[in-house]
Amino acid sequence: MLRRRSQTSVDDTPVPADDPKPQGKGRPTPKRRDAEGSRRRPVTAPKDRKEAYKVARAKQAADRDRARKGMLAGDEKYFPARDRGPAKKFAREWVDSRRLPSQYFLPFSLLILVATWIPWPTEIRNVVLGWVITIGWPLMMFGVLFTSVYVAWKVKREAAAKLPGESMKGVGFYAAMRALQIRKLRFPPPQVLPGGKPVPPKK
Repeated sequence: MLRRRSQTSVDDTPVPADDPKPQGKGRPTPKRRDAEGSRRRPVTAPKDRKEAYKVARAKQAADRDRARKGMLAGDEKYFPARDRGPAKKFAREWVDSRRLPSQYFLPFSLLILVATWIPWPTEIRNVVLGWVITIGWPLMMFGVLFTSVYVAWKVKREAAAKLPGESMKGVGFYAAMRALQIRKLRFPPPQVLPGGKPVPPKK
């Protein structure tokens, strides 16, 4: 009886209103179903086929824009498979850091085409075409052929020495084809200037 009285006196003791200790969370514990429901976000499905097509096109456009910006910035994960890898990057930088005769092949061909369209007097036209066909064109073709062979051999050799263990398959041809392109039309865009300095970032 003594033990029961002491327990009753302890339990009946009123709790002061300004008790600093919290008496619980102050709110009921939410059910698991309600908690999961609050975390779910409503998914708005397209109303019809036309709207679904519109949403898909918008997503594809955003992906293409992100990939284009990534390629322009030199992010290799956005490059096509043919442009990926340390050996291909070495080939691009080797070609882009030099001014090669083969890169002037397309401008020279365009110049010849324009020259044939100009209504020259007959005598001047014969002289111009004669010089171009007998001297200019053979020299340019020889320069392109020699440069392409040299670039393919040189790049493959230096890449193999600098990157042991990397596959050199297609690296020489890749470098030679890039050397034929006008610098501003090369893709992926050059990341180095002629001379080897990095291309300054665009503002």
